[in-house]
Amino acid sequence: MRNPADQAFIEHLQGLGIDVIAPQPAYLEEPRGRYAGIAGGIARPQTVEQVSQILSAAHERRIGVVPYGGGTGLVGGQLITEGPEPLVLSLEKMNRVRSVDPVGNVMVVEAGVTLQDCREAAEGAGRLFPLALASQGTARIGGCLSTNAGGVNVLRYGNARELCLGIEAVSADGTILRSLKRLRKDNTGYDLRGLMIGAEGTLGIITAASLRLMAPPAQTGVALMAVPSPAAALALLARAEGQMAGNVTAFELISRQGLEFLAEVGPESVMPLGQPEWMVLIELGLPAGIEAEAAFAEIYDEDLVLDAVIAQSGAQAQAIWAMRESLPLANKRIGSISSHDISVPLADLPEFITRATAALAELGTFRINCFGHVGDGNLHFNVFPPAGRSKGEFDDLRGAIKACVHEIVVALEGSVSAEHGIGRLKVEDLERFGDPSKLAMMRAIKTALDPHGIMNPGAVLRERP
Repeated sequence: MRNPADQAFIEHLQGLGIDVIAPQPAYLEEPRGRYAGIAGGIARPQTVEQVSQILSAAHERRIGVVPYGGGTGLVGGQLITEGPEPLVLSLEKMNRVRSVDPVGNVMVVEAGVTLQDCREAAEGAGRLFPLALASQGTARIGGCLSTNAGGVNVLRYGNARELCLGIEAVSADGTILRSLKRLRKDNTGYDLRGLMIGAEGTLGIITAASLRLMAPPAQTGVALMAVPSPAAALALLARAEGQMAGNVTAFELISRQGLEFLAEVGPESVMPLGQPEWMVLIELGLPAGIEAEAAFAEIYDEDLVLDAVIAQSGAQAQAIWAMRESLPLANKRIGSISSHDISVPLADLPEFITRATAALAELGTFRINCFGHVGDGNLHFNVFPPAGRSKGEFDDLRGAIKACVHEIVVALEGSVSAEHGIGRLKVEDLERFGDPSKLAMMRAIKTALDPHGIMNPGAVLRERP
């Protein structure tokens, strides 16, 4: 049974020299505004030793601890809404870039460094840290690793896990794991780095990481191409990867509905192709000597592409990307009934879109904004009310809509959480659709590493009574 983070506990931490403040709304909200969290206090440690002191004290007193990065998560992993008030542990003051090594292609950063600052530090050394998210100005590296964030460049560079060589972390009892190795090869036992990454703070708190860097491409090409269907988009992806031999950095599917939302509620965006039914945004990272125009000419196929525009400058490329990255904000302004972050095998994407759209039509009349990182099989398949109506009018259908979509995903051997994690929002989905053996192993690991259940209680796995 957990205990609340009471005043005596807060004063104990303050007596250790740790900055602990009263609960603030900024730490207890999530981007979609669906939930409001509770907390007994907000701890803001500055060192890994202070994190160790916090967790050691919480472990002894059986007080829940919720790690907090940039607060950009969309599945409720960063807040608790009921039960004993936890301590929220923010990594915001652990924000140093400890080192950048352009020869070894590795940088060491603390968990509170924003993704944008990581990318800029790498760029300053002539290198690229390729993880890219729309929320990168706010999202912090600790949260990106804890959720194994994806983003737009997974197709070429992989998820956050593939971009991390080593971690520094603190376990539930305060033990510090010092494994900030900068090695590509290290076969010395269990992969604790990989275990902590994607665990959403339920096994411990990542406090620093060694991150892989890359040589940036000599030049980047960006194009927007109208295609007749999602199946044509996949055929175009196969052609692009065949012609470009690993130089396709991003391949994003955009539907007409998303463009209509932008026109309806903004943000104002460039629409260089009008409003075709389907489009793909393609980014190529090219070596010296290959021009973007020539590269896209190799990809172009008149049977697959209805129209196309190639960015002629960096500003035009940014405008095209800004249109794509504005889609989530337009979604938020419209207000979804149910949002779905799913993945299915690439070959089954067109079937999923067809089946899910038809199945939802049997439940009612909706607007569907289907878009996302189709290059790696990840779609954001979000369901909205008809024009002129609000999402609240459909609260009674929300569960049925989510179940309808997820059942089709699972039937196609996909995942109901492609890149956002489980948090608290999808615990029931994991229980319903997860492999029982996998869940049993996860619970055994959780019990072994967090016997009192204090680490982000209720996230990923249901809290033990």
